[in-house]
Amino acid sequence: MKINIINGPNLNLLGKREPEVYGSESFNIYFEELKLKFPEIDLKFFQSNIEGEIINQIHKVGFSSDGIILNAAAYTHTSIGIGDAIKSIEVPVIEVHISNTFSREDFRHKSYITPNSKGLILGFGLDSYRLAIESFLSR
Repeated sequence: MKINIINGPNLNLLGKREPEVYGSESFNIYFEELKLKFPEIDLKFFQSNIEGEIINQIHKVGFSSDGIILNAAAYTHTSIGIGDAIKSIEVPVIEVHISNTFSREDFRHKSYITPNSKGLILGFGLDSYRLAIESFLSR
C-alpha cells in the first residue's frame, strides 16, 4: 500500500510554531515514527508553503497511490484550487488537522477540502495522521 502525506504552509515549523496549539514535536521526527509503526506501508511525505506546489503534488500522486493524507493548513479555508485538484484525481483523500479547527477562529470553520475528501480527522494532535493511516488500512 502506498500512502502520500501532503502538508501545507507553516507545517514545516511544527515543534517550534505555537507549541500550545500544535505540540512540541517536529513533523520529520513524527514521520519517522509513523514509518516504524507501519513498515508494511510505503509512506511518502511532501510539504510546501506554496499552493501551486501542493496542487502539483496532488496531481502527481493522485493516480498512482492508494491514498493521500492532506493537511492543507491555512489553504484549507482559502483554496478552491486545492479542492478542485482533489476532485480531479482518482485516489481517496483524508483531510487531517492537528488542532480542532472548529474550536478556533470562525474563518477556520470553512473547508474547501472536506466536500471533496473521503473523511476528516481533526483535533488529535499529530495522532490525526496515524488515525488517517489506520482508516486506509481498515477499508
